Amino acid sequence: MLLGIERAVVEDVRVELGSIVVSVRPKSREKHRCGVCGRRCPREDAGEGRRRWRALDLGTTFAYVEADAPRVYCKQHRVVVAQVPWARRNSRFTIPFEDQVCWLAVNTTRKAVSEVMRVTWRTVGAICKRVADEALADRDLLEGLRRIGIDDFAYRKGHRYLTVVVDHDTGRLVWAAPGRDRATVEKFLDLLGTDGCEQLELISCDMAESIASAIAERCPNAIRCVDPFHVIKVRHEALRVRAGCKTLPPGCRGSPVKLRTV
Repeated sequence: MLLGIERAVVEDVRVELGSIVVSVRPKSREKHRCGVCGRRCPREDAGEGRRRWRALDLGTTFAYVEADAPRVYCKQHRVVVAQVPWARRNSRFTIPFEDQVCWLAVNTTRKAVSEVMRVTWRTVGAICKRVADEALADRDLLEGLRRIGIDDFAYRKGHRYLTVVVDHDTGRLVWAAPGRDRATVEKFLDLLGTDGCEQLELISCDMAESIASAIAERCPNAIRCVDPFHVIKVRHEALRVRAGCKTLPPGCRGSPVKLRTV
C-alpha cells in the first residue's frame, strides 16, 4: 500500500545500503502475460533473472521493488519479457513513480522535477513519453476537430521552431512537430485526412504564407481567422508607407506590405 503496488504478493522486506527493497511476485492471475498485449502465454525461460524497479521514496529513503522477470512466448509478439502489474513495459520505475514524475513535469520546472524525484531530466523525458503513449493508445486527439489554432514558436536558440496545433473547443494541444514551413503544416493535414480537413470550420493562425497556402488548398470549408496583432501591424505598416514615412513605429518590423484595401 505504501508503494502503490497492486495485484502482487509481498515476499520480503529488507534494508540494503540505506535503501528499502521489497521482494514481490505477481498474483497467480497476473503471471505469464505478454509484456506487449497482456495475453496469458506459456513461460519461455527465466530471462535475465531478478530485476528491480524504483518506487516512490519513503520519506528521504530510496525504495525498490524486486521480482523475477521471466520471458514468455506470445504467438503474436514472440519471446518477450513477462508483464508485471506494477510497472510499464521497458521501464525501471513503478507506475505510481512515473505518474508523479509526469504530474511534476506538467506543473513545475525541469530543475524541480529532477531535484524532487532525484532523477536526470533525460530520464524524465523517457518517462513522460511512456505515460503519454499509454494514454494515447486508445484515444485519437485528431477526431472531431472543428475549430483549431496553428502557430509556431522558438524552443531553442539557432532558429529551432515547433509548429503546434490546439483544439479551441477543449483548449488542449493535439499535435506538434519540429519546423515552421508548409511541409510541417501538411504533415498535420495528412494525419487529419481528407474527411478531417473538410470538417474544419475555423482555423486561427498568423499571416504566414506557409500556413495560409496549405489551409487554402487542403481545407475548403475552413475560415482562416488572423490574430489581431498581425492585422494591426500590417495596417500600421501600410499607413506609414502611404504617408511616405521611412521609419516604422515601434513594434512594426519587416518590409512594407501592400494591401488591396485600407
